[in-house]
Amino acid sequence: MMSARMPHGDTSCRRGTGILAFTLIELLVVVSILALLVSILLPSLKGARDQAKSVVCGSNIRQLALANELYANDHEGRFAPGAADILTLNSHRWHGVRPNPSAVFQAEGGPLTPYLNSGNGIRACPALRIEGPENDPSRFERNSGGYGYNNAFLGRQLKDAGFGFFKIDSDRIGALRDKVRRPAETVMFTDSAFADAKLIEYSFTEPRRFPVYGTRPDPSIHFRHSLTAHVAWCDGHVDRQKRSFTWSSGFYRSDPEKMNLGWFGQRDDNSLFDLK
Repeated sequence: MMSARMPHGDTSCRRGTGILAFTLIELLVVVSILALLVSILLPSLKGARDQAKSVVCGSNIRQLALANELYANDHEGRFAPGAADILTLNSHRWHGVRPNPSAVFQAEGGPLTPYLNSGNGIRACPALRIEGPENDPSRFERNSGGYGYNNAFLGRQLKDAGFGFFKIDSDRIGALRDKVRRPAETVMFTDSAFADAKLIEYSFTEPRRFPVYGTRPDPSIHFRHSLTAHVAWCDGHVDRQKRSFTWSSGFYRSDPEKMNLGWFGQRDDNSLFDLK
């Protein structure tokens, strides 16, 4: 019996091999195209996420400015106190209170809490990332949401001491709204944080120099949105500013510049914070 033979010229195996090889090449091309598309789209997706966070943050800080305006309406035209009895009790902030100086601030009892839409305290900026557990002692300013109040000039009553200096008349009341001569150019709130051993929340946006002592504080304006910071001004408008200056006293263990902390504006004075 003759053995079965493959018909002459049958190339099915070669065709199969060719089809398999072609399929692998085609797959590699598709994978390469997908990788290219991902590399193109990822920055756009990240940019879209960052922009969404910035929109939320801008809304949060606008609500704070509005809440402070409503507070002033109900308190004889005075803005909310930023840190009442800070040198004695040190248990009050514009965003909450705490039972003792080692505890964390809670929104209930904060002067602005009743005027916020949430009614539950400050909505946190989604772009702020704070390390450490909730009970970390370094998070003593927690629940400010990543926003700082112009406490140096708006959150207390100052008295002119002459020669460009001031003294604190009272920290239980805020400044009179009518004393702000340039509302569109006077800071009320900014994105904030502070460089201690690590980045922590901080309740105040510090001016270029302390009005009482004349010394320069470590910066607390946080440029976390594509190297810009949200600013809520005393006339109610909100914008974003780029950092123009930073420095470090050397007292703390972290570098403010590396953590995107500093100030905006070209003048090295308090003109964007004071009431003149």
